[in-house]
Amino acid sequence: METEILSVLMFPAAIALLLLGMPVSFSLIVVGFLFGWVLYDHRVGIQLFNIIQTTASQFLLTAVPPFILMGCLLERSGIAEHLFRVVQIWVGRWPNGLALTAMAMATLVAATTGIVGAVEVMIGMMAIPAMQRLGYRNDLIAGTVCAGGSLGTMIPPSLVLIVYASVANQSVGKLFAAAILPAILMVGLFMLYIAVRGVIRPPAVPYTDTEGEGMTLAGKLGLTVVGLLPPSALIVAVLGTILAGIATPTEAASVGALGALLLAALYRRLTVSMVWDAFHTTVRLTSMILMIVVAGSMFSSIFRGLGGNDVVRALVEAISLDSLGVVLLLLAILFVAGFILEWVSVLLICLPIFVPLLDSYGVDPVWFAMLSFVMLQTSYLTPPMAPSIFYLKGIAPPDMTTRQMYIGVLPFILCQIVVLALLIAFPPLATWLPTVLVTGF
Repeated sequence: METEILSVLMFPAAIALLLLGMPVSFSLIVVGFLFGWVLYDHRVGIQLFNIIQTTASQFLLTAVPPFILMGCLLERSGIAEHLFRVVQIWVGRWPNGLALTAMAMATLVAATTGIVGAVEVMIGMMAIPAMQRLGYRNDLIAGTVCAGGSLGTMIPPSLVLIVYASVANQSVGKLFAAAILPAILMVGLFMLYIAVRGVIRPPAVPYTDTEGEGMTLAGKLGLTVVGLLPPSALIVAVLGTILAGIATPTEAASVGALGALLLAALYRRLTVSMVWDAFHTTVRLTSMILMIVVAGSMFSSIFRGLGGNDVVRALVEAISLDSLGVVLLLLAILFVAGFILEWVSVLLICLPIFVPLLDSYGVDPVWFAMLSFVMLQTSYLTPPMAPSIFYLKGIAPPDMTTRQMYIGVLPFILCQIVVLALLIAFPPLATWLPTVLVTGF
């Protein structure tokens, strides 16, 4: 009983260190070591070293660096500029056409980079000035950019999906396939809201097609092929080989990184400094993610050793929840944790506790994974601790206030809640496509 009480105290101890300004990874390591000393005494070092070895031997985590490298190369290859021009030509004249352009571009960029935050920054730097010139309200601009950036959580090849698969021992291919329909549904709702708002309250300045003015249909089609076909081929090459079981995620990611290099050369952006900068960013992000993975593994292992899983199970049994009630409770925990911690930390801390509990209640792991991604995406947008707002503040113009940002994301949060409700009501939205598309592992 004494050790079980200690397991509960691990969470406030970690939060206290975070509030004191200690990085997430070091907070988890310090708490894991101190509480592990109670459990293992002087042998705690050996136990934690074994955890590091076990984590480092997970082959699936080798997919993280090449996926990050692919995203970094694509971010610097000019893909965003070409996609923005292409989409703007075709949908720019629709109601709220530039906002629709930004959302469509966010969808395509999310399907190539997989890096949460990078998508938002890329879209914002291009779309915000153009939308402000046409008199778009700041709340719509902020909501569109933040919601578009959040798609990096949901749309394959999201790093969130890869880390989730590694921690929960799930197939990456199945999770990629399961995310397709919810992602389409979410993007569709986002665009529907933007279009309806454009009809009700159009921008102050009439849109002029400066990109496509005077361009023939053949010219527009040629620009579309140059701007849209290469990244689309890269998406198919990466996701298609994983879903078909032709390549492992690591192999597909490596092919994607090579394709990103070729794409940068095609758009005449391939330079030594650009490649060096991409590799530097890749090493930094990979180190940060894997450091948190190791720290989270240490924390969760000590938590389980102290009897934390038994505490959670006893708590659930005490409040007499059925399987759906358990799912909703765990989703609520994910939502609250997403306010405080980065998504990697949330997954590393929560999943080792959640997975055995879900197994005992017979919950479909793929279905719960999709619910988790939507919930993490919702916490990414939800004020007052929304990470999306902090990303936006770094690139927003001075006249865009925090209040406008908060107001702007609310309709998109409602869209995410609708998607979550539909997934709960109709689980095949998440579970059907993996049975059709995934032919490999």
